[in-house]
Amino acid sequence: MVPNRPREQDRATGPGIGNEGERLGRIQRVGGELHQQLVPHRTDSSHAPTMARMASPGAEEPPEVPLSDVLGEVPLFREIQRVLLASTGPVNWELARQIGIAVASWGVEDPRPTDEDRRGLAEVVRVAELAVAEHTGLPAPTDVARIESFRRADWVEANARSLRDLIEPVAARLSAALAQQGGGPAAPMPGTTPELMEMVLQRMMPLLLGAQVGGVLGYLGQRVLGQYDLAVPREAGALYFVVPNIARFESDWSLEPIEFRTFVALHEVTHRFEFARPWVRDHFMRLVRDLVEHAELDLSGLEQRLESLDLSDPDALSKAFEGMNDVFGQSSDPEQRLRIARVQSFMAAAEGYGDHVMEGLGRKLLPTYSRIEEALLRHREGRHGDQALERLLGLEMKREQYRLGRAFCSRVAELGGEATLARMWESADNLPSMPELEEPTLWLSRIT
Repeated sequence: MVPNRPREQDRATGPGIGNEGERLGRIQRVGGELHQQLVPHRTDSSHAPTMARMASPGAEEPPEVPLSDVLGEVPLFREIQRVLLASTGPVNWELARQIGIAVASWGVEDPRPTDEDRRGLAEVVRVAELAVAEHTGLPAPTDVARIESFRRADWVEANARSLRDLIEPVAARLSAALAQQGGGPAAPMPGTTPELMEMVLQRMMPLLLGAQVGGVLGYLGQRVLGQYDLAVPREAGALYFVVPNIARFESDWSLEPIEFRTFVALHEVTHRFEFARPWVRDHFMRLVRDLVEHAELDLSGLEQRLESLDLSDPDALSKAFEGMNDVFGQSSDPEQRLRIARVQSFMAAAEGYGDHVMEGLGRKLLPTYSRIEEALLRHREGRHGDQALERLLGLEMKREQYRLGRAFCSRVAELGGEATLARMWESADNLPSMPELEEPTLWLSRIT
């Protein structure tokens, strides 16, 4: 559910409009220009240039004040230091947050939602909760949903927190793999040494990963409608609605606001019901950790770029890491292929179930459902941001797998009813495997 403008508007000029693939490529290079400012360095104050040493020889010497101390009082340098020291993990999340907010707000207005927006969304969420509970037979979550009407910047900030558990294992695995290989090229590059290169990479990896994560979050922040555009379990009890994006999508596609917001609420509430089971998030996180731990990383492309790295070029390190989304290559190990299939089948089933429920309720509750569905089908044909996020997580999905999940749910409901289909959320053992998604009667035979 990442909105895209109608095709006839794609040719318009201006920031944030145009070929989305090229736009995403530019966004993922955000941060390269900051390279020379962000490489941390420390100076021994006893040898640091001071204000006294910088004065003219004939002037009366003022008290010696280390320049490093003076810079520490300058707001710009304090902010740079804060960003550099904000994270000790594999991703600099403060940099990701700041870049994400900047990208999400680039070239577009980001107004705060009004009280009317908040009241309207609260009303359609309550309608959606009753409708989803009745239609699916799933138990309602035990907690009361916290409904957040967000600006784009708010969505980026919230997801910079909620996605940490998913992104950090991937980032840590990549950093460890680079360290095991000595940080990159075996031979010293002109003007440097392997030790210096390793030190630079250790310092820069959290910044580069933070810049890339921030770029993807910012790109998504301009387009997402809610919290579950990527159907993975998130923070319990929260429903996020990005009001500026919802309003823009309504305007672009001439949709009736109340009906469209009801549709978005149905999507969000359905996924909330799915993921409210206590075992779901823990099960998914185990699948992801197991997948990442045993992943076969292909660092050959990254190493080739590092071999020709020019440390004097501010954009060089950012460009060198542009392809690190693709380091999770195709595995030939049967066990790893099974791990990949488990994650993919979970995501296909979760998104497919959401689409199935939305279709059933949408046709029953929304007179303009067919127009809404057509608009969403069009934007899904060319979206890139959710795919980039999947690659960052090492979870890249094919669009056909999502269609497979929806077809599975429709077939099971046709043969066994909605109550039978809802049993997939009773336990991890009840989730369909990839072969069962392809042949729903196998799952029905096992469950009933």
